[in-house]
Amino acid sequence: MIRPIALVGPTATGKSDLALDLAAALDRRGTGAEVVNADAMQLYRGMDVGTAKLPPAHRRGVPHHLLDVLDVTDTATVAAYQRDARAAVDAIRERGRVPVVVGGSGLYVQAVLDDLRFPGTDPAVRARLDAELATAGPAAMHARLADRDPDAARGILASNGRRIVRALEVVELTGLPFAASLPHPGAPRHDALLVGLDRDTAVLDERIEARVDGMLAAGLVDEVRALAGRGLRDGPTASRAVGYREVLEHLDGTIDLDEARRRTIVATRRLVRRQRSWFRRDERITWLDAGEADADAVLALHRATGTS
Repeated sequence: MIRPIALVGPTATGKSDLALDLAAALDRRGTGAEVVNADAMQLYRGMDVGTAKLPPAHRRGVPHHLLDVLDVTDTATVAAYQRDARAAVDAIRERGRVPVVVGGSGLYVQAVLDDLRFPGTDPAVRARLDAELATAGPAAMHARLADRDPDAARGILASNGRRIVRALEVVELTGLPFAASLPHPGAPRHDALLVGLDRDTAVLDERIEARVDGMLAAGLVDEVRALAGRGLRDGPTASRAVGYREVLEHLDGTIDLDEARRRTIVATRRLVRRQRSWFRRDERITWLDAGEADADAVLALHRATGTS
């Protein structure tokens, strides 16, 4: 049985590079590998610099899936991602190659590996909640969620109106807590190996600052300006991406570029804390120091931990 490998953990830890090293090592063993993206913002066409998306020329010939599949005006949904990512994983396995799922979007990783099911939606309920969000604002809606489902409220930012509305919708339609629709981790699909990469916080903070500076030097402002012309401001998901939101404020004249840089660094560090909190709850993940981890270490785990 071909076991997928999931490389997960906070942003800027080096998951993409390790995935390429892993694919090369598997090629040498005659198996080969293909990468399945599990970063929600890398789904978007044109969001390249600000998401640290590997350019095709830097992918070392390794096939990558679920990159550049949405326009910035599209809404990314976990349900659609699950359908497409699972199809990609199954097709890779049928080709006799190892799927390597790579990313820091925890819910997307779970959608591939776990029994994550999606309660239906009711257009009338959703429209009413969206209207209330527009009138009352996300903070008031978050307070309502905290009253109805405290556990869900603790896991959703008070500024994330879209997720708050979805949680309230699920609670209203099912009569159950939002978390009841989430999986309780058991054996992952296809006995996948989950490997987490992390670094010392001080080291990662330095990497984040250098990464943001590198993105700005590589043309992030021009990228955001071009995407704004393609409707980025109207994108319900893409417009909230770290770095893009801050540069949009700069382009709108609200803040200068130095402040956009500072806010992007702060927001990225905040994202790292959320990612750590999410992934550290999953006891199936074997954690490696990203500064020392290599493909051989991952393959040793892959050989040693399978159940079949």
